[in-house]
Amino acid sequence: MSARIAHRLFRPAATAVVAAAVAGTVLLPMSAQAATSDDARRPLVMTMGTPAPNGPLTRGGAAETFELTVSNPTAKTQAFHPWMLGDAAGASPLQNDDVTFKVEAVDAPATKSFVGHQDGGWQGMFYPSGKDLSAGFDVPANGRLTWKVTIGLGAGYPTNDGDFKLTATSLNGEVAQNHQASHTFKADPQIKAGRLKTWFEKKPADMGGPTARQYLDLHYQATGDGAFASALTTRLQLSYAGPRVKTPAFFVQALIDGRWQDLKVDYDSVVLPAIPKGFGSDSGVRTLPLRINLGVKTQIKKVTPITAEADVSLASGNTYPFGGATAQFSLGPIDEGTAPTTKPSTKPTGTPSTKPAASAAGSAAPVAAAGNADLTTTSATGSLAHTGADSRTGLYAGAAAALVALGGAVAWLGARRRRGTSAM
Repeated sequence: MSARIAHRLFRPAATAVVAAAVAGTVLLPMSAQAATSDDARRPLVMTMGTPAPNGPLTRGGAAETFELTVSNPTAKTQAFHPWMLGDAAGASPLQNDDVTFKVEAVDAPATKSFVGHQDGGWQGMFYPSGKDLSAGFDVPANGRLTWKVTIGLGAGYPTNDGDFKLTATSLNGEVAQNHQASHTFKADPQIKAGRLKTWFEKKPADMGGPTARQYLDLHYQATGDGAFASALTTRLQLSYAGPRVKTPAFFVQALIDGRWQDLKVDYDSVVLPAIPKGFGSDSGVRTLPLRINLGVKTQIKKVTPITAEADVSLASGNTYPFGGATAQFSLGPIDEGTAPTTKPSTKPTGTPSTKPAASAAGSAAPVAAAGNADLTTTSATGSLAHTGADSRTGLYAGAAAALVALGGAVAWLGARRRRGTSAM
């Protein structure tokens, strides 16, 4: 399933999302609570001690340790469900193993920990040993609990990600926004943080009229230092105005190895050829020409507005979409005599071409969204991305069930990976 939810920290009318590491699993807590009007009902206060040895983090190197304390200033025992949220400055979402995490009880019950990802970022939680994730801790009246937390960068921490910000809060909203704690860990070596830009360029239509077939160039460009350590996959979603029909019959092709090749359409969505790992700013602008029309058997019987939306994600692991683009155009049914005669293949092969064939795509429109006239295209495979559960599926499925039981969670500050979309 495609999650389209931005990161937020504990704000009015926000919604929290906890994504388990099982592919396709997204947990949607029932409600988020206001940050200012009911702080009195969120009395717990979190503090983070100074990390030691208080130096920069290196990939696969030494970690930093600090004390994490939650205080209860009230005369009543309060429940506490710890939630550590990590966010990297840079283009790549974080995988579970990109950050190392260890929690030891100092003045608290024996503790176990769990790591996963939340949207494009990383998350760590801990809970009482011998209980499930939903149990939480009891902070005594006018008392406190303390843990020793150790954070490091995994050997595979993306080279296009830099400093790592860790925010300590509570999954069930027991900590008010102004009582949370955070620390930004410097990453060594320092990098120039960038992002992935993705945009559509509309091309002239052909095949019997302006609404018979639409040509789109889908462009990708990475900025900043480093490169993606994972292949990137793109899912193209096609939607249409008007009543839903049983068979929209979209027909989609991509220009690969200099020829138009059929892509498999599942009702209204298409997985596009993957971008191999190693894509970065040195790769230049990568372009995948597409052409879209309605098949002969379509139940869309008149010229209809169409929206094409591309969602880009890592090909495996944390597959939350972190980039994308949209385009709007119109399509109408075509005559049987002008319809493509080949059936869509299940797995396209080859590499996207640098330019559409002149006879098929017509003249190119100026590229405005990129801010860069260099349209050099790097090579890419046409293979479809593989996703699926790994050996930890059972663990995360159990954690997912526990998280559902937690009920309303805290939504939290600041967009981490807002999708950059543009229509051309």
